[in-house]
Amino acid sequence: MTLLPVVLLALSLQGQTPLSNGGFEDGAVGSVPPGWFVPPAVEQAGYKAQTADQGCRAGSKCAVLTGVENSPAEIFGNLMRSVPADGYKLRKVRLSAAIRVEGSGTRAQMWLRLDRADRSMAFLDNMAMRPIVSSNWGTYAIETEVGEDVSQLALGVMLFGPGKAWVDDIKLEVLGEVIKDKVEPARPLSSRGERNLTAFAKLYGYVRFFHPSDEAARADWETQAVEGVRAVEGAATDEALQAALRQWAGPLGATIGIGEEAAARPESKEVMRYVHMGVGLAGNSSPYNIYSSRRVRKPVAEARKPYAAELAPGLRVSLPVDVAVDEKGTLPHAGAAQALPLYDRAAADRGTRLAAVVIAWNVFQHFYPYFDVVKVDWQAELGRALKAAATDTGRNEFQRTLRRLVAALQDGHGGVNVSGGGIGFLRLPLTLDLVEGQWIVSRVWPGQSEGVAMGDRIVAMDGVAVEKAAAEIREMTSGAGNGWIRWRVAGELSGCPAGAKTRRVEIEPHGARGTTKVVELGCVGPKFKDQGAYTEPRPEKIKEVEPGIWYVDLDRVTKDDWKGLLGKLEQAKGIVFDMRGYPGEPGITSLAHLTDNPLRSAKWNVPQAALPDRTEFPFAESGWPVQPQKPYLAAPRVFLIDGRAISYAETVMGIVEHFKLGESVGEPTAGTNGNVNPFRLPGGYAVSWTGMKVLKHDGSQHHGVGVVPTVKATRTRQGVADGRDEVLEKGVEVLRGRMR
Repeated sequence: MTLLPVVLLALSLQGQTPLSNGGFEDGAVGSVPPGWFVPPAVEQAGYKAQTADQGCRAGSKCAVLTGVENSPAEIFGNLMRSVPADGYKLRKVRLSAAIRVEGSGTRAQMWLRLDRADRSMAFLDNMAMRPIVSSNWGTYAIETEVGEDVSQLALGVMLFGPGKAWVDDIKLEVLGEVIKDKVEPARPLSSRGERNLTAFAKLYGYVRFFHPSDEAARADWETQAVEGVRAVEGAATDEALQAALRQWAGPLGATIGIGEEAAARPESKEVMRYVHMGVGLAGNSSPYNIYSSRRVRKPVAEARKPYAAELAPGLRVSLPVDVAVDEKGTLPHAGAAQALPLYDRAAADRGTRLAAVVIAWNVFQHFYPYFDVVKVDWQAELGRALKAAATDTGRNEFQRTLRRLVAALQDGHGGVNVSGGGIGFLRLPLTLDLVEGQWIVSRVWPGQSEGVAMGDRIVAMDGVAVEKAAAEIREMTSGAGNGWIRWRVAGELSGCPAGAKTRRVEIEPHGARGTTKVVELGCVGPKFKDQGAYTEPRPEKIKEVEPGIWYVDLDRVTKDDWKGLLGKLEQAKGIVFDMRGYPGEPGITSLAHLTDNPLRSAKWNVPQAALPDRTEFPFAESGWPVQPQKPYLAAPRVFLIDGRAISYAETVMGIVEHFKLGESVGEPTAGTNGNVNPFRLPGGYAVSWTGMKVLKHDGSQHHGVGVVPTVKATRTRQGVADGRDEVLEKGVEVLRGRMR
């Protein structure tokens, strides 16, 4: 890792001292820039960060990060530094830098992290979804608000791959003051309050996503949600509710009718309307983001009538979805735009929690593409979430409320994260699997799991029966298929709560069934795609497991690995592709060598919501073509699958299934595919979900079905204890039969 340390002088409301040596003008060429540092583990792996005087963008010097070939998966270049939060608290800040990259297979990522005094993380953006790969200089930025509880800002630039990253002109700037919002304590939600907030929630979504006035387009929708729930909840009668809703909506759209017909549309030649491709959300910064929401002009002859809906029994809204517009903007004309205040909001505030539920519920209400196959009373889920949010205390408890809301969607991409809460980064040094209906230790990490062996059954975790702990996690886990849910639950069971250093685990040893013992295990850093961290004992990522039969783990094989492997596979008598995970680029590339004819992906369908409540919900279809490549690999093939294969992995396996490129062995895949469309909620929560519908090649349902194996194979407790990979064994057995 190569990170950038920072020296920062005092910052006041009136001004700030520039980040010391942000332009890397200080220090000798060839040395680590003063004020910055490279973590020891990164230096030991061979990564470098040095001051340079050639090829810089500004001034006479800059910094250059140099990568290494075949770096361990968990090690990367990192030039970094940290800054005390004094002077940045309750401020909006921007971290920016000029960066360019050199070298094939190399990328850079700038990062900014906010840390609390208890070492929990309040914020992290590491540009994981928008990596820098251009060889031309570009300026990149990260913006966030610094909460009052933040004690330190850490920042830097990471390098992945064997090439180089050039960095210049790093700045940490204050953009404005953040207002600390009030905190209302928890209290129950009355039936009247639930009725009021349900009406407000519906109106909020209608106006935010479908009323295209200039006022609505430039609104701060987080503030609108928070202030709206506070203003509406206490209405004592339907008349008071109607008045409160009118007062809230009035500044956003003068023609909206609440309890009455919408006002007549002013004379104009054109109208403005929203055109949604999925839905554009501020939290999705991925370079692969295909979603957008934009306002477009249409001839007035194409104008549609207002959308009518019931907000509460006896109270209706008439919402203009096409608004008159002229050369100056939508009619009637809005006043001059004013700077919007920034707020620091915490989950400790009841209004913030209720507003977060309103926002999340509406995103799904109008744009989730799977309500046709997921049978859920979504309005009832709104009521349940509002009542729970009203009485939640602390960010972890409210995270569970949001997770239960998302779990009702049955979406394998669905999840809710909060910085510094819930399950932390560390985990137990073992891997769990649900085998024969029991939670079994399937792998142990040597030297870190004393007293535990493969095949041992988990009885309790920290004094809680494992069945109870798993059921509680299951209730909050979103998934379309049982296989994916199983892996999510297993991962969380073996995780450590934020701040925990050890966990007490009660086990039934495989070799002494009927007895139990308690071991205390330390919490350690996770392993990513490490051979010893998989739930089954996999071979090396490329291995001839029997004469003529080659094993290829597509979860670990790189692009360069694949190029060097083709010659061996061309001579193979049989090939096992391991798809129990998330493959890299060779996932699709490998298929191009298994056919003489063009292939294509399944049907990807992005919703284009024209009206609220999915009333008009057409789809735009697309997909990937895959052209055949030489050499053609003629050997029989099997693909090992289970519930860990999700999303891109299912794109690969969907092609295998439809074009019959080989047998599939194991268990069904996750049954969730399509681009994710994340967004953020007030209080520091990040929500992920699937924003598009994927259908199989023949148009049939994929969601919740996945790819079903042609040959079923499962694990046994005895097989786990013996250190066997019974699914791989079955795959090899199938190949032997086809090779005769």
